[in-house]
Amino acid sequence: MDEFDYVRRKLIERILHLTEKQPVVRPLPGLTVGRRESPTEPSTYILPPSICIAVQGAKRVLIGEEYYVYDVENFLLNSFDVPVVAQVIEASKEKPYIGMTWEIDMEILMEIVVEQKLNTRPITSSRGTSLGKVTHQLLDAFRRMLELLDEPEHISALLPVIKKEIIYRLLVSEQGPRLIQIALSGKNDVITALNYLKEHFNESVNMKRLAEMVGMSVSTFYQNFKILTGMTPLQYQKKLRLCEARKLLMAGSDVTTAAYQVGYESLSQFSREYKRFFGVSPSQDAKKLKEEPYTRILY
Repeated sequence: MDEFDYVRRKLIERILHLTEKQPVVRPLPGLTVGRRESPTEPSTYILPPSICIAVQGAKRVLIGEEYYVYDVENFLLNSFDVPVVAQVIEASKEKPYIGMTWEIDMEILMEIVVEQKLNTRPITSSRGTSLGKVTHQLLDAFRRMLELLDEPEHISALLPVIKKEIIYRLLVSEQGPRLIQIALSGKNDVITALNYLKEHFNESVNMKRLAEMVGMSVSTFYQNFKILTGMTPLQYQKKLRLCEARKLLMAGSDVTTAAYQVGYESLSQFSREYKRFFGVSPSQDAKKLKEEPYTRILY
């Protein structure tokens, strides 16, 4: 057994133990681990800037109109908050899907970029999501991160060290430029507009105003936004609204209140678009979320 397979086996054992009582858990801040014993139906949620790893099995993620499949050999790196449609495509009872999603620690990321004097020219003409190669060094860092659960008294001292190692290894990989894109999100014109849409998702989109905000023509802004996200500003906002509405339903809100709170003026339009996006009506989804509490952790 080589180093890669040894570390992967250790991670599988650890995550199987952590998920004995429920399929998805958050054992440490920013880290979600889970198992699925069969392929899943597509599920929709907001994926933050993060790295997603399949320790066993495979998962497919739709962002805009583009599919990404990550598995034992390839991780998914995402550099901005984006609505995704995700589906476990390789899993069985004998060999369940085992996965991890770790949200990038922004403070540590910026610290390393400054310390190492890395090239800080932001990317403006490439996707904010990509696939990268999983290495045994990267997996081993996550193994050591999870083993800190056996020594809780050392977590506060050692967790930042392991986080720093993971981010550094990613920065010196082919995915480094996308991590720098995350660090410099305030200096990337398109991400500035994207952040504005996140904060004002319940307001009408004014394309001209957004373009002026970032100093671009409407056509240039539209093109650059679609290159980064794989969707138009209006599509991005609509998906944000629907994901936010689902959060409100999770928290116990009724369908009408959720619809109007996220910016819809027509309840029938909201229900129609919600069902198209999530595959189920808002009222049916709310009922399901109450019956299956673990789905409150989207994964």
